[in-house]
Amino acid sequence: MEKHDPNDPPPPYYTVAVHAQPPLRPYEEIVYGNALGMPPPGMGMPPYAHPHYIPQHTPVIATRVTQPHLPPPKAHKKQCCGGSSQCYGGSGGAVVLLALLAVAIWLGVHYGTRLATEALLQGQGSKGSEPPSGTATPDTCSNTTVLCDGHQDCQQGSDETNCVRFGTDGSLRVRTSLDGRFLPMCYEGWDKSFADRTCAQLGFRQSYQVNPLAGQSSKAVILTGKGGSGPLHGNVNVSSSCPRNQIVSLQCVKCGRQQSTSRIIGGSIAKVGQWPWQVSLHFLGSHVCGGTIISPDFVVTAAHCFPRSVLIARNWRVYGGVVSQRNLPAPFLVKQILRHEAYSQVTNDHDIALLKLATPLTFNSAIQPACLPAWDQSFSHGDRCWTSGFGTTEEGAARSSPDLMEVTVDIIEPRVCNSSRVYSGQVSRNMICAGDLDGGRDSCQGDSGGPLVCQTGDQRWYLAGVTSWGAGCGRKDKPGVYSSTTSLLPWIYSKMQQERP
Repeated sequence: MEKHDPNDPPPPYYTVAVHAQPPLRPYEEIVYGNALGMPPPGMGMPPYAHPHYIPQHTPVIATRVTQPHLPPPKAHKKQCCGGSSQCYGGSGGAVVLLALLAVAIWLGVHYGTRLATEALLQGQGSKGSEPPSGTATPDTCSNTTVLCDGHQDCQQGSDETNCVRFGTDGSLRVRTSLDGRFLPMCYEGWDKSFADRTCAQLGFRQSYQVNPLAGQSSKAVILTGKGGSGPLHGNVNVSSSCPRNQIVSLQCVKCGRQQSTSRIIGGSIAKVGQWPWQVSLHFLGSHVCGGTIISPDFVVTAAHCFPRSVLIARNWRVYGGVVSQRNLPAPFLVKQILRHEAYSQVTNDHDIALLKLATPLTFNSAIQPACLPAWDQSFSHGDRCWTSGFGTTEEGAARSSPDLMEVTVDIIEPRVCNSSRVYSGQVSRNMICAGDLDGGRDSCQGDSGGPLVCQTGDQRWYLAGVTSWGAGCGRKDKPGVYSSTTSLLPWIYSKMQQERP
């Protein structure tokens, strides 16, 4: 499985086989959110230069071209997924698009990834599909905004989104304007209906499990009554203790369970049900990036997979439960692409995005969500985790793997990863390194956006990272770099809440 070097970007891939299909109804396009306290987005989106378009079949492949002006980010790696191709405007539109694709390939050979990609995207954006919506404006809030008071003061509601979180023990923690801290939620007065309301607030459809948990006799929050409406944090009071010292343990979705557990250390073909949260993302019929299911409605992936607003959501397909690109199931459509507004293509910081699906996934033995980590959950140096994807199996390979591949990688502490012999300070606090400093075990081109998962003592698998970048594939002292899910958890939950079904 392979990744990408900033000074040696992988070739773009554009399929030449485009099938004309009637246009689908116009789903929403790329949306850039803005949580309260986050830096506002810049003026427009920077040119796209990272995602790797790796061929799954046999079309023309553009050669690698060095782009010395590109900065730190290395090779975007890990897996990608598949979808169905599509164009608009009937047979005439198909011919025009084929011509544009041919031009894009030629540009890729002669001028490199950036020009080829932009040629394709600009052409697609002008071909009868909806015009790009552009970058959303930052959230606007009044001067009297109070965080987590249960009343929306900001236009997009960013003042009320990061008010609930979970601890490693599953405990529900609530922040209110009455205290300002995240306090445990007393179990007194809780039942399934209130658990469902809380999970729905967080962007899930309902709760999976709610239980009492032994807590300490310290400050907490307690329900004011079941009759209130609005968010959970607006229906609680601060209490000096909880009745019977019981607090709420809440799980919104059954997650992190494998149906197949046989694995081979060092890299092998995955079996159905082994990594059921893995998806393949296709753009206009070609596998582009990977992603991770976290709920029936949302998939986590990498921001660099979505260069500009001309990438319309209706042109993407999500394939779940797939272990081979030769045998694709029916795809799921994308309603919205939510890309982190602070993502930098220069440093690869905040390299994360959410896809909101047009219809919810139905979970089965082959399709299951991975667990999001708790706010205080950490993944330590030496922890053995796994990454999977449809990326290339060796650096420089012309084609990515038709089969879902898996490999075990070790978490590497930031101090080591930022040392002069590794990445010389390029790894931010929003990133996590994993691999083998001796080389050999790594993700690669075509794996971008896919999962880095770690199993904990409860035997569930948690999404520790999202495949982002790295230098080469499997090189000595050049491990894979992933977006840290724990660090970016507030953003994930805020977007899920703002776009909840």
